[in-house]
Amino acid sequence: MTKKEIKIFLDEKAAQYEHPKFLEDDPIQIPHRFTKKEDIEISGFLTATIAWGNRKSIINNASKLMEMMDNAPYDFVQNHTKKDLARLGHFVHRTFNMEDLHYFLCSLQNSYANHGGLEAMFTKAPQKASIQDGISAFKQLFFELPHQPRTQKHVSDPRKGSAAKRINMYLRWMVRPAEKGVDFGLWNSISPKQLSCPLDVHSGNVARKLNLLKRKQNDAKALAELDKNLRKMDPEDPVKYDFALFGLGVFEKF
Repeated sequence: MTKKEIKIFLDEKAAQYEHPKFLEDDPIQIPHRFTKKEDIEISGFLTATIAWGNRKSIINNASKLMEMMDNAPYDFVQNHTKKDLARLGHFVHRTFNMEDLHYFLCSLQNSYANHGGLEAMFTKAPQKASIQDGISAFKQLFFELPHQPRTQKHVSDPRKGSAAKRINMYLRWMVRPAEKGVDFGLWNSISPKQLSCPLDVHSGNVARKLNLLKRKQNDAKALAELDKNLRKMDPEDPVKYDFALFGLGVFEKF
């Protein structure tokens, strides 16, 4: 296919998959259960944090996590005590365990108390064409409280070579427009044009087949290469193509 044909093809696939039906089997359904901004962004952040592995397992465990917080994540984050953390019981999703969860909840409490919340934390770094520096700045702030070093692995850092798939997915949820009924369009301090594609095995493989990506590893360099090519097709909203790449890979085995 020519570059023009690839754009037409991906525009059509993006429109096909950016649809409320997408929510049925995707972890983004968890924050869609809430209406308050802070509930959406906190439930989305925690869900994205554990979003690796089997999607059914992700959704089940994210649902359990919301129930543990009485389905009021912002209230729980704001007002929980050490006793509340102790009564949460046992939670684990792959390598994310109760120790990690306790720190995440305490750090989220700190973020709203001292940094203006999650959105503000992602915009601490100077605004650039890409939000990747913002992700690194966010991680530094998020782990400013005393913590076990192992917990840091649950927030990826682009400056250390990571494609930061889960954080980029979360930012897509929060920033892209809500008009199609999938993403939320909650955050106005970050532009859709700054977003990067959540690069994983599926989207990476499809991108390579379409000659949008040559690098073999799914790392920060590959993400920069893919970003460059997606921005050529739509400089204002390059990450809409995440729906196309993901849908082609997962649902069509392209």
